Amino acid sequence: MAPYESDESTTVRRRKAGRYVVPVAVVGVAAGTIGLVPALADSGSPDLPKITAQQLIQKIAESDVERLSGTVKITTDLGLPDLGGLEGALGGAAATAPGGDGDGSAADPSAKLTELVTGTHTLRVAADGPDRQKLSVLENAAEYSLIHNGKDVWGYDSASNEVFHGTADEAGERAGEPPATPKDFAEQALKAVDDTTSVTVDGTAQVAGRDAYKLVIEPKQSGSTVGAITIAVDAKTWMPLKFTLTPASGGAAVVDAGFTQLSYARPAASTFDFTPPKGAKVTEESEEGEAGRQPIAPTDEADLAKGLEKGFGEAFGQDSEGMKVIGEGWNSVAVFDTGGPGVPSGDEVGGDLGGFLDSLGDQVKGDFGSGTVFKTRLINALITDDGKIYAGAVTQEALVKAADAGQ
Repeated sequence: MAPYESDESTTVRRRKAGRYVVPVAVVGVAAGTIGLVPALADSGSPDLPKITAQQLIQKIAESDVERLSGTVKITTDLGLPDLGGLEGALGGAAATAPGGDGDGSAADPSAKLTELVTGTHTLRVAADGPDRQKLSVLENAAEYSLIHNGKDVWGYDSASNEVFHGTADEAGERAGEPPATPKDFAEQALKAVDDTTSVTVDGTAQVAGRDAYKLVIEPKQSGSTVGAITIAVDAKTWMPLKFTLTPASGGAAVVDAGFTQLSYARPAASTFDFTPPKGAKVTEESEEGEAGRQPIAPTDEADLAKGLEKGFGEAFGQDSEGMKVIGEGWNSVAVFDTGGPGVPSGDEVGGDLGGFLDSLGDQVKGDFGSGTVFKTRLINALITDDGKIYAGAVTQEALVKAADAGQ
C-alpha cells in the first residue's frame, strides 16, 4: 500500500472520490448491522419447561460453551438493487477512496467478509477456547478461511491464492474478529435491549437437532425499520443457535443466520493449523496500513453511531469529529457533518454508476433543506445537499424528522 499522501491536492481528490462511494459506505453500514441480528428457529416445537425472558437472558449470559464445530447458513436480503455490471465501477471508486488504493490483499478479512452483505452463504465454524477459532466461507469453486491460532491471525483466499497475516492484537482489533459462535451475535443484539424494547419468550423449536427456546426482541417505538429479532437458544447449553431479523415493512427476513449442523466436541488441534501454500502471495498486517481498513460493525445504538462516524468519515476522506446522536433506543439517528457538498445526482455522475445512484436514492425536502435518502430494508441514510449525514435503522420519514430537528 502506498504511503499516505497529505498534500492539499490529494486531499481534495480523495474527498471528491468519496462523494461517489457513499452508497458503498451505506452498504458497509448495513453489513455491519449483521452484528445486531438474531432469529427464528428451524422446525418442531419440543415440550420444554417454562422460562421467563429475564431468566433466558441470564442463561445466555452464563453460557460457557467454548468448544464447537458446525455449519452455519446465512441469508441476507437488504433489498439492494442488482449491481449487475457495476462491480467494476464501484470497485474503481472504492479503490480511489482512502485506504482503497487497489493494492490490498484479497485475503484481508475486513474486505472479504463484507461479501456476506448479500445473498446466501454457507460457513464452517470451529472454536476451541478464546485463542483458537476458524471461520470458512464456502464458495462455488473456492473457499475463504479466517483462522485465529494463539497470537496469529491468518486469512486465506483460495481463489486468488493470497494470504493475509497479522497478530491477534492487531488484526483482531482491526478486523473485528468475526464472531466464532452465534452467541457473539446474540450478545451484541441484547445490548440494544432497554426501556424502548419488548423482550418475550415465544415458544420452542429445534435447530440443528437441538431443542431450543425462542427469545423475541421487538422495538416498542414506531419509526424503526426493525420489526422483530428472534434468538433460538439451546435448552441445555444456553448457547444461541440461530438468528433472524424481520423488517417492520414485512416480507422475508433481512438476515437469517443459524446452525444447520453442530457438535460440541473439541475440534482436532490441526483444524487451526495454517501454513501458507507454496506460491501464495503473503501480505503482512504492517504492509496494509491502518487507513480505511476497519469495517463497520456496530453492536448497539452507541456503537452504531461510532460505526457510522468511522465509515462515512473514511468515505469522505475526512477526520470524523463532531459526531452526535439524535433520539433514543431503536430510533437513534447518527449525525455527521462532512463539511463538504452532498451526494451528486445520477445525471452528474453519468453512466452505470449514475444509474445506480439514482436507483438507490430518493430526493427529499424539509425544514433542513433538501437531500438524498439512500435506503436498504434495514439501514437508511439521508445525505443533505450541504453535506450532513443522518443515518440509522429508521424510516425515511424518521430521518427527515431528525434532520429538521437538527437545524
